Amino acid sequence: MTLAPPPPLSSLSAVRLRLLAQPAQGHMPRRIDGAWWPRSPDLTSELPSLLGGLPHAWGQVSSVLVDGAVWFPFPGRLLVADQVVRLRRTTTQHTPPTVCLLAPGRGRWDLLVVPPAATEAEAGRLMGSMDTAVKDSVGL
Repeated sequence: MTLAPPPPLSSLSAVRLRLLAQPAQGHMPRRIDGAWWPRSPDLTSELPSLLGGLPHAWGQVSSVLVDGAVWFPFPGRLLVADQVVRLRRTTTQHTPPTVCLLAPGRGRWDLLVVPPAATEAEAGRLMGSMDTAVKDSVGL
C-alpha cells in the first residue's frame, strides 16, 4: 500500500473539478457525472485532492477505476485521509478517458479526465461542453 502525501491546505480548494447537477429521482443517471482536470499524471499526488474536493454527500470513495496506461505510479491501494482506497486499472481504451469512483451504499460516479497537459482553453472547452446545468465548479 502506498501512503499519499497529505495535500497542501490550499490544494483542496484548487482541485480542478466540475460536477453536473444530479438527475431527478426516477430518471436514468447520466453516463458522465462531471469532469476533472488533474495537474499531472501522478495518481498518488492527484487522487487525494480529487477525493478531498468531492461533495460530502458522495460519502467515502473506497474504490477507483482508471486507465492504468495513463497514470503512474500505480499502486494497488492508496491511503488517503486515513482511509484505504483500492485502485483498479482498466485495460480497455475509454474515449473519452474517465475515472470511475465507487462509494459503497452511496453510488458510482464517472468523471471525464481532461489531459493534464491541456491548455486552459482546451480544458475549459471540454469541461464546459458536458452540460450547461453545472452543480459545482471548484478551482476553475
